[in-house]
Order: sequence, then C-alpha cells, then structure tokens
Amino acid sequence: MRKFIFNASVLGAIFGGFSALRATLRGPRDWRLILVWVGWGISLALAIADVAKEHKEEELENEPYDF
Repeated sequence: MRKFIFNASVLGAIFGGFSALRATLRGPRDWRLILVWVGWGISLALAIADVAKEHKEEELENEPYDF
C-alpha cells in the first residue's frame, strides 16, 4: 500500500483531484466539468497501473531462475 501512496505519479493525480474538486465547487457546471473528472479518473488509473507494473517487474527481477 505504501508503494502506491508515496509514488510521485499517484501523489500528482491525487492533488489533481483536489484541483478538480475546487473547480467543481467554484466553476460553472457544464460539460467541461465532466471532462475534468473523466481526465482526473484516467490520470489516477494510469498512475496506479504504472505503480503496479513497476512492482510486478521488480518481483520478476528478484525471482530466482529455474533452469
């Protein structure tokens, strides 16, 4: 869990969520607001997928070879 929370890309996506929330509270509610939230969701999903991929590659590197 720590690898997800302290990763720079995940932190950036989370802070982007705060920006999207602020835009929701202050800005007009139209189709652009939906795009802001969809964009935030995509960036968060990509950040989490990147961390998961790095973790999986790290596990494969540390795995002993069976010949």
